[in-house]
Amino acid sequence: MARSPSFILPIPEGRESPSQDLSPYDENVVHDSFHQLIQEQSQRVEADSLELQERPPRDKGRGSQSLRGPQEYCSATLQILANMPSRTIGRSRGAIISQYYNQTVRLRRKNSRPLLREMSRSAQPSIRQYDLELDLTPREEEEKRSLLVKELQGLTITQRNHMLRDMPLSLTEKRCLRQDSCIHRGRQRYHQGSQTQLYCCSHLKYHCIIAFRSLWYGILSGLHALKPWRCHLKQISGQFGSSVLSYFLFLKTLVSFNVLLLSLLLPFIVAVQVAFPPTSEFPSPHSQGLELFTGAGRFTHTVMYYGYYSNFTLNQPCSSHQNSDHCPPRAVHLPYNMPLAYLFTIGISFFITCITLVYSMSRSFGKSYQVGSTLGVHAITVFCSWDYRVTQRWASLQHDNIRTQLKELLAEWQLKQHPRSVCGRLRQMTVLLLVWLLSLGSALGCAIAVYSFSEFMHENREIRTQSEKLQEASLLALPLIVCIINLVVPYLYNVLASWEQHDSPVLEVYVAICRNLILKMVILGLLCYHWMGRKVRSLEDQCWETFVGQELYRFMVMDFIFTLVDTLFGELVWRLITERLKRDRKPEFDVARNVLELIYGQTLTWLGVLFSPLLPAIQLLKLLFLFYIKKISLMANCQAPRKPWRASHMTTIFITLLCFPSFLGAAIFLSYAIWQVRPSRTCGPFRTLNTMYEAGKVWIRHLEEASPSVTWFTWIHQYLVENTFFIFLVSAVLLAVIYFNIQVVKGQRKVICLLKEQISNEGEDKIFLINKLHSLYEKRATTS
Repeated sequence: MARSPSFILPIPEGRESPSQDLSPYDENVVHDSFHQLIQEQSQRVEADSLELQERPPRDKGRGSQSLRGPQEYCSATLQILANMPSRTIGRSRGAIISQYYNQTVRLRRKNSRPLLREMSRSAQPSIRQYDLELDLTPREEEEKRSLLVKELQGLTITQRNHMLRDMPLSLTEKRCLRQDSCIHRGRQRYHQGSQTQLYCCSHLKYHCIIAFRSLWYGILSGLHALKPWRCHLKQISGQFGSSVLSYFLFLKTLVSFNVLLLSLLLPFIVAVQVAFPPTSEFPSPHSQGLELFTGAGRFTHTVMYYGYYSNFTLNQPCSSHQNSDHCPPRAVHLPYNMPLAYLFTIGISFFITCITLVYSMSRSFGKSYQVGSTLGVHAITVFCSWDYRVTQRWASLQHDNIRTQLKELLAEWQLKQHPRSVCGRLRQMTVLLLVWLLSLGSALGCAIAVYSFSEFMHENREIRTQSEKLQEASLLALPLIVCIINLVVPYLYNVLASWEQHDSPVLEVYVAICRNLILKMVILGLLCYHWMGRKVRSLEDQCWETFVGQELYRFMVMDFIFTLVDTLFGELVWRLITERLKRDRKPEFDVARNVLELIYGQTLTWLGVLFSPLLPAIQLLKLLFLFYIKKISLMANCQAPRKPWRASHMTTIFITLLCFPSFLGAAIFLSYAIWQVRPSRTCGPFRTLNTMYEAGKVWIRHLEEASPSVTWFTWIHQYLVENTFFIFLVSAVLLAVIYFNIQVVKGQRKVICLLKEQISNEGEDKIFLINKLHSLYEKRATTS
């Protein structure tokens, strides 16, 4: 709304689309001030028959072209319109000072100051005085400034600070105004007497508050500077846009989830077991040279896997001895029930992760699906995106960022301007049906291949006719086949997607995510059946939990290796070939495939956290390496998308996929392993129990026998933990929270629409007032 009178568009004031993004604060200020002036001037004309002197226009020819409405306004009306607060703001320092002087007068009037009509006529702002605010002389500007300083002195400290903070002036000018108002106010207090003097304690309190506030702001700025990869993310956003940036933001989110898991697993499970290592019952296996890839060998009987952990109370001398006569009397110890700690730590970590996921999803939903219209976002990006605090070092990066944002917005706008015809839609639907049939068929074929190969490897392992080294190398066969499928099939999906020819790059990414997600979830489902079904039955006399943990470790390592291979040959080699052929066509960063790789790796981590408590640490190292590897490859080998698109909802979609197919599937898998599957009899903290869940029941029974007064705790365990109704109730509450967040966003959209409609009506009211003012001038002209 802030426009200079020399650039007034030929559009009547207020005839704006309801969908434009306007500032309700500016509209209310303009409407109130203009309506007040018109009302006062009309009362003067009716009461005192005041003659409004018509001034000749300053610039001939400008009045007829500056505003064209339903009728041509006279020059005096146009001059008043040109001096409205919404038109003069930002034009000159004098206009700013004058406008904020008027606002300060209104603010003081609300605080029991005399009304405007009770003041002398010379002190009241009139319509004829508005032409002085267009181009103030230095003397008039200084007078207005002194009046503003006097008015600021009458405000409270909070009101004065808010008023100065909102002024569109330089920091130097704001500082001078604050100093002048404080100095004059201090002199007034000095002359009033000793009752208003500032004492030493007041000075000390003032300086202490300033010091603590500066310290707090310094800590906040330091914490902001310590955010990981802040400069790298800005660089990626400036050169490749928000679509590629969404991948790295999602990777950063996964890092935080793994740090959360490790913060619970390390102190309560791993560190305690390291402090009290159990006696080794198994001989140390020989090294075959493949431990880093298979996770077996010397890593088998370590804190990395489930089988190493004890099944008794740590730091209790009688816990590991069958004969209680060997117990020393009055032993000072701090008992630590390892089976109970193992079970409850895993459960609490999953519960906290679930709460964090739901909160992140709701928060991301509120950020991405913003209320209101996006038609005015182009002007906001052009005029409001620049950060004036940026240094010369980062100025070029901010240039690139704003330019990329404008490209994305224009590409999204152009896409809406060219819809497909009916025949084109029918042809596209036919191609989509055929491509989806081929995609689902390929996913089914891959699932059958994985199942058949796992059956073959299971039968071959039972024969055991190979040497130890070949047997250890054969452990990598199934992860190798699965990683090859995960590497090759997404490229096949990209070839099929080229036949579809989607107009929207966002829709193309969504379709690719759905196809890759179906493939990976089907393969993971078959692997879970392979581990919980055949392996549990065939390894009853062995530690099957450690084997499952080693399998998941091998899948994570092979997935990381194939990701590096894909980055090397899929991006680097392609760039070298294009440079060799002298073609300026580098590969684009595949957001869908790379994001599904992250979700796949995090799902493996959640599946294996029960069988390998240190698996989140391996995933954390993998993510840290992936960030820098992908970032270097992106900068050196990839180009920005040829079709720029704005990833406004991408983060929400990624977190939703991470929550429901990934985390929910892992939670179901672990719940089945805890409640239904019988633990191994030779290893682990639950070796003497029928199920892992019985560890809680045994502890409750012992607690009730030792202390009968804690029956209330037994009741809590029976009705809140064992009862499935409580779990369903918690799930229902979480779903209700998500639903209420969605409804709140919908309600905010409706409120924003009503507010925009109200702003449009305010514009209509302006037109009505302008017409009334014009009719007033016409009556004066006819009577004269």
